[in-house]
Order: sequence, then C-alpha cells, then structure tokens
Amino acid sequence: MFGAIGEDYWSGGGITAKTVTAQLRAIGDRPVEIQINSPGGDMFEGIAIYNVLREHDQPVTIKIMGMAASAASVIAMAGDTVEIGAASFLMIHNCWVVAVGNRHDMAETATYLAPFDQAMADVYAQRSGRTAAECAKWMDDETYMSGSVAIERGFADTLLTADKTTRDEQAKASDRERTAITALELKLVAGGDTRSQARDHITKIKGTPGAAPVADTPGAGGETELTGLLAGLLTTIKS
Repeated sequence: MFGAIGEDYWSGGGITAKTVTAQLRAIGDRPVEIQINSPGGDMFEGIAIYNVLREHDQPVTIKIMGMAASAASVIAMAGDTVEIGAASFLMIHNCWVVAVGNRHDMAETATYLAPFDQAMADVYAQRSGRTAAECAKWMDDETYMSGSVAIERGFADTLLTADKTTRDEQAKASDRERTAITALELKLVAGGDTRSQARDHITKIKGTPGAAPVADTPGAGGETELTGLLAGLLTTIKS
C-alpha cells in the first residue's frame, strides 16, 4: 500500500477496500504480508480496509516501510503482527473535515466528528493495550511515533528484520570487544600488573586522549609483550 487511502477520481489510483478485497480473493486462504508507506486519506476507506483485513482467515503481517499516517495507521492496526522500520513513523490524529458556516454550524460539526474520533481511539486501544483515553490524547496532539516508540506503546510488535539484524550484529561486536579487553586485562594482571596498571595499559592501547604514560612493568614483559597482546586484542575484536 504505497499511496493515498481512497479512490483518486483524477488518476483512477488510490487504495480502496474494493481493490484490497479483490487482491485477498486472488491470494486465497494463505498468510498475507502488507507493506505500507502512506500519508493516509479517506477515513471510511481506511476503516473498511481494516475490517476486510481483520476478516482474513490467515495471519496478516503489516510492515511499515516509511509512514503509516492517519487512515493508513488505522489499517496498520489490522496486523496480527506489526513490524516497523527503525526510521519509519506511525502518525495518529483526529478526523479532519472541511466545514463552512457560523459558530452553530462549527459546534454541530464538532459534535458530528466526536464518534469518529472515538471509533479510531477504540481501534488504537484494542491493538496497543492502552486505554482509549490515552490514545485520544495522542490523537489530540497529532502524534508521530518512531519505530521504537511505536513498539514501546504497543502500536507495533517488532522492528523490521533488517533493522533487527543490524542491531544484533552491533551488539555482538560490542560483546566481543568487551570480552577481548577483559581477557587482556587478566593477562596483564597475571604477568605482574595491578588492575590499575593493567587498565592504564589498555587505555593507552585504545588511544584514549589523556591516557597515563605506560612504563614497563616487572614481570609483564614490557612493550614487546604488550604489542603482542594488542595484536591479539585486535584480531579477537575483528573476528
């Protein structure tokens, strides 16, 4: 779903409940994956698409690739699983209309819109586990949620696989570095350094500005052994 929600009468494009229903019929009784990047559009089409997806008998996975805003955010709530990119956004707000008239007309319009806002708040609350009042407050504020915030608030379940893989590799590299540094510290202590001296050596090896000068420590093998340990550290970190 890359585009506006609702029929575009000028171009014939747009994402509608009719086209989604036809696509699901063609797919048949199988799991469905839907990628979304949409600014939103027609609220009624959004709700209809949401209900069509909820009626699908097989699991529905929603992937927010860029933005799921307004009516598109309602559609995203239909996912049995909702994945979102780390740099993607989900935006929720109150229903919009164009109104003309005096203050009585404006008051009547506000009253007319209230149940639509409540309906959206109920959909968000059902999916996120938050209260409808919390969701209504975020709608009042026209809230943009990044990937991590959407997950934290229950609007999404997890990051896209690519983002999870990147984060996992970064965590593994960090773990390897910590393990290598700890091993180097233990080797220096075993060679005669105090823990303080060992950490000073490691600080100098890592090139930290302001590190204390390193003098050869009796029993530690001096700079020659330190160089060998550094080589081992770098090899361990890179592997």
